[in-house]
Amino acid sequence: MAIATEQVEIKGAITQEQKLVIAASSVGTVFEWYDFYLYATLAPFFATLFFPKGNETAALLSAFATYAVGFLVRPFGALVFGRIGDLIGRKYTFLVTIVIMGLATFSVGLLPTFAVIGWWAPIILVSLRAAQGLALGGEYGGAATYVAEHSPHDKRGINTSWIQTTATVGFFLALAIILACRYWMAKETFATWGWRIPFWLSLALLGVSIYIRLKLNESPVFKKMKEEGKTSKAPLSDSFLKYPNNKYTLLALLGATAGQGVVWYTGQFYALFFLQITLKLDYQTTYILIGASLLLGTPFFIFFGWLSDKIGRLKIILAGCLIAAVTFFPMFRALTHYVNPALEAFQNKTTITVAADPANEHFNLFVLPSTKYSDVDRVNDFFAKNGLSFNKIPPVPGKTVVTYIGGTTIEGLDAAAMTKALTEQGYPIKGADPKQVNYAMTLLILFIFLIYVTMVYGPIAAFLVELFPTRIRYTSMSLPYHIGNGWFGGMLPLTATAMVALKGNIYYGLWYPVIVALMTVVVGAIFLKETKDRDITTYDHGAH
Repeated sequence: MAIATEQVEIKGAITQEQKLVIAASSVGTVFEWYDFYLYATLAPFFATLFFPKGNETAALLSAFATYAVGFLVRPFGALVFGRIGDLIGRKYTFLVTIVIMGLATFSVGLLPTFAVIGWWAPIILVSLRAAQGLALGGEYGGAATYVAEHSPHDKRGINTSWIQTTATVGFFLALAIILACRYWMAKETFATWGWRIPFWLSLALLGVSIYIRLKLNESPVFKKMKEEGKTSKAPLSDSFLKYPNNKYTLLALLGATAGQGVVWYTGQFYALFFLQITLKLDYQTTYILIGASLLLGTPFFIFFGWLSDKIGRLKIILAGCLIAAVTFFPMFRALTHYVNPALEAFQNKTTITVAADPANEHFNLFVLPSTKYSDVDRVNDFFAKNGLSFNKIPPVPGKTVVTYIGGTTIEGLDAAAMTKALTEQGYPIKGADPKQVNYAMTLLILFIFLIYVTMVYGPIAAFLVELFPTRIRYTSMSLPYHIGNGWFGGMLPLTATAMVALKGNIYYGLWYPVIVALMTVVVGAIFLKETKDRDITTYDHGAH
């Protein structure tokens, strides 16, 4: 039976049909995020599967670069599917996107590894990630717009906040299924073929999603507009080449979604990688702690969506960006203290210094087959992968690189000698000791990160929907959302990891989200206005 809501002036209580619209849209979007974040969760693991062995940070950066491809192409998906959504309709557009996402994810589960087909493995993997990114670029704007256009005027914040929970719920679902597979399988079995199971499951989820989406009817607002012949004939040019919509597209990016994106990806994904890679916490404990924080924090998406209906969207988003920017450095230092106190103690008592010419260091953001690494890069890599900060001094004449660990001097690249020196100085070579982890404080910090995420992300869908007129809403809101989240946010793990390796400080990568979040606070506070009282049924409010 199809879900229909014919009225355009939607006010008052939420009807049963509107509840079904929210549920159906959210469930499908959860599955799509699940598909997208499977790779994100397994990115460090994929470094050994689909990329050549050698430099561990290089392989990790390659895995993160492939992970980032899915984010980089999201704005192009927003352009393609946003245009279709504004020309043809919301329903059929995000039905197509979920099919593309599901098939691409299932195909990753069939992909041979680097050991089997060589460089074809990462090439095909990148192509599949690109397909996922294109699909997601069209999914989010359609779901958010569809729900908002079915919602009562005074409940758009809380109704669209259910869509906002889907990314976190999808991430949690990916974590849970991966953890279950790794728990019930031998380590070698999971590494050989068991990692494919979560990707294969996407085919079943795809079937459920298609079944649900087929029951939906078109948005009543869009349907009425189309019947009256008032749809845009050129959504792309109307959105990005005509004033004032082009101005508001740029302001939506710089004054809202860029900061929201980096706060979100720092609080969820960078925290995950920091625990697992930098602090050497075992994957099982990491997944459980992150998963628990997601469960505890997810209801706050709804809370801040509800609150935005009362006090406004923009002030909540900007407050979340500001608080996160001010506290990220002390909070991540606190994570080190509570997760791996032995590592913290080692860093406090042991001075590590690298003498080298900065000209021999490279900021390797995208790792290609032709990428070359100097001995200095490899020394930086050694300390980065061991979660250690170090000081830099000018080079020793005639020497490429000289490393000082406590009282030990090591000339050139000698990983065995550096490992021996670290061990003799008391470095916790086995990683974080489970007996020393303060689980309560670690979970509290991760929960606080999730509160930041819910503040910036809970109200953003309603804010973007209200910022643009109906005739170009799908296109106009999708692009700044996916640039903010796909480029500014999605590039965060890759960029922060490269910054840490270059600068020799495990916290240096945090400057990226801090600067972007502060930029958003300034731009948003000066140039953007509140949107919660706008009538989104008008076709040309001009985003005033």
